[in-house]
Amino acid sequence: MKIEVKADAKPAAPKVSGAHRTGFKAQEFIVYPAHGVGQIVAIEEQEVAGFKLELFVISFAKDKMTLKVPLPKVLAGAIRKLSDADVVKRSLDTLMGRARVKRTMWSRRAQEYEAKINSGDLISIAEVVRDLYRSEAQPEQSYSERQLYEAALDRMARELAAVQKLTDSESLKLVEQYLERGPKRGARADAVLEAEAETEADGDNIEAAA
Repeated sequence: MKIEVKADAKPAAPKVSGAHRTGFKAQEFIVYPAHGVGQIVAIEEQEVAGFKLELFVISFAKDKMTLKVPLPKVLAGAIRKLSDADVVKRSLDTLMGRARVKRTMWSRRAQEYEAKINSGDLISIAEVVRDLYRSEAQPEQSYSERQLYEAALDRMARELAAVQKLTDSESLKLVEQYLERGPKRGARADAVLEAEAETEADGDNIEAAA
């Protein structure tokens, strides 16, 4: 949520450094479920129309975006701490599990994948990465499938990088190593995914022709 401050608003007054009563503090990396990993660059107090607003200024450097999140939203769980070591381990273990491909319409599965990505839950995001991952020996992903896979992969890799103090490339390599340790996807699941990819491609061609 972006907060727009009117011209008559008084200048922001930075809060005293140190832990805020919410448990968060300036310069801390956090997770905003809808956008992924960000950094609290300041906790400010602004006065708008006679009311004081406490705002958490969160920067998403890679996306070149800054959000100002009001305190009530923070208290309601709009942001969370980075995952602890146990959750990180469970998410990496999830990558090594067998992919679970439901025999349902792709549009419905795509909605489920998107909901998992936007939940901000690292293990749920890892499940999307695992289920949509394709090795070189498997059928290619469809365009929409690839988009969801890359979105989930990016969210997971960014949080792992922040937690384990890795570079983006190191974090991506770590995820790929765990994916490669997983069991080979079954022939039946491959056939389902390949058929869906062809159906979706046909649908894209029909829309383009229209």
